[in-house]
Amino acid sequence: MGHSHDHSHSHGHGHHHHGGNNKTALKWSFFLITAFMVVEVVGGVLTNSLALLSDAGHMLSDAAALGLSFLALTYGQRKATHSKTFGYKRFEILAAFLNGLTLLVISLYIFWEAYQRLMDPPEVVSKGMLIISFTGLLVNIAAAYILMKGDKDENLNVRSAFLHVLGDMLGSVGAIIAALLIMFLGWSIADPIASIIVAILIIISGFRVTKESFHILMEGSPLTIDVLKVKEALLALPEVKDVHDLHVWSITSDFPALSCHIVKESNTDYQTVLKEANKTLHDQFHIEHTTIQVDEAAVGCQKEDHCN
Repeated sequence: MGHSHDHSHSHGHGHHHHGGNNKTALKWSFFLITAFMVVEVVGGVLTNSLALLSDAGHMLSDAAALGLSFLALTYGQRKATHSKTFGYKRFEILAAFLNGLTLLVISLYIFWEAYQRLMDPPEVVSKGMLIISFTGLLVNIAAAYILMKGDKDENLNVRSAFLHVLGDMLGSVGAIIAALLIMFLGWSIADPIASIIVAILIIISGFRVTKESFHILMEGSPLTIDVLKVKEALLALPEVKDVHDLHVWSITSDFPALSCHIVKESNTDYQTVLKEANKTLHDQFHIEHTTIQVDEAAVGCQKEDHCN
């Protein structure tokens, strides 16, 4: 019986490098968003604009999301312990999950406030609303640009923070349009309508982030990896007779892991099978963290319920 653990050093360095970029992006975005959030809260109250207040509320969640994401990346880099053998990397996914839930709650609150204002549209100071919302748009563009320099395409935690900022950017656009409609056409109803549109965009983003992070928390297979194709690739190796008990999951969004049992031909060397299997998983699926047990064809799997 053969047993192999494969932990590539290149993955570790790459993960650390991306982690540094992500932390820097999140830190500066947090300071930028937090600083303007105070301005927008005050401006929303003074102008009596729901579009601005909802945008300010979203900015508050942005600040919390960015701060939480920064802490998650910092905390996630702590070394593994005997009680937490994968370290704290999964903390990033918990942060993303909380961010997604926050987006959903905020969108529901905006819907409720918008409904109240549709029934009784209040007076809105459109000029002040326009100035503040335009400034907010510039701030959000800057924050989004900073986050794009991070690893948002591969890191779910950074992507959830980016979606917060993107939703807030759209909120600023909605507030600008609403301010112009109120200023030139006197349409006070444009303020709650803009808020509803923003809420819809927020709820879509929140649902996506929550769904994907929940999938990872439930040990679901990575969305970029087809488990059936992984099994087919391993079975295609000439030394391999069977593959069972195959599991592919994510430790965190950019850290896939795999474990399986491989049944080899009786006249094949264990190390040869392990080397070819790990090479296939690395080259075709970019899986570098593997745990593979190799059995003789004559031995096979002793428990059928573990051979799926």
